Amino acid sequence: MAAAIEGTKNAINAAADMGVQRVVYTSSYGAVHMNPKRSPDEVVDESCWSDLEFCLKTKNFYCFAKTVAEKTAMEEASKRGIHLVVVVPAFTLGETLQPGLHLAMYMLIVSYVKGTRKTYPNAVSGFVDVQDVARAHVLVYETPTAHGRYLCIGEVVHQSEFIQMMIELFPQYQITAKCKDENAPKVKPYKFSTKRLQDLGMKFTPLKKSLHKTVICLQEQGHIPKLPHKSAL
Repeated sequence: MAAAIEGTKNAINAAADMGVQRVVYTSSYGAVHMNPKRSPDEVVDESCWSDLEFCLKTKNFYCFAKTVAEKTAMEEASKRGIHLVVVVPAFTLGETLQPGLHLAMYMLIVSYVKGTRKTYPNAVSGFVDVQDVARAHVLVYETPTAHGRYLCIGEVVHQSEFIQMMIELFPQYQITAKCKDENAPKVKPYKFSTKRLQDLGMKFTPLKKSLHKTVICLQEQGHIPKLPHKSAL
């Protein structure tokens, strides 16, 4: 937690010390959606924050750290007179630059494709294409009037929908279609608004296309075996 706070402070202060007047900060939707008090019908937008007590109670230290870091960035920028603009992306898909395999990518995609995970959770997730995230940063940077937070979420889907997309795109893999909590009511995807970003001209890549690019990239990097079957895209 200390690293998230001090690292953010250092970055903002370093910018201020160099005379930078405007900073685009990358947060995470982990700082937005973790709140059990929010109604399922409530629209998630830039006014929403993750509940810090709930994050600690559920040991979701990632969301806790992202929330604290973003609030620290806002406080520090205000102190130093920096115009801070925040991009808040969801789980990012698409081609990766790093050769190593990120744990989250393993859990979300590779473990299913390799057949090591036999069930999927009764949960929902938000996704966005990495190129859309980059485009969002450029948009808010090049728009002088841009201010505050900008949610960068392409789609929010239940894990079952995400799994079904993988099965349709890559039927050559033995991907499970079994839910871990199949007897429990299906969790509903929450509603969200990206109007602020769309008003700047943002258009999002369809999730299925992003997922396809991700799996192909993971194949090329050797994280997923290539099997002799054409994808459905």
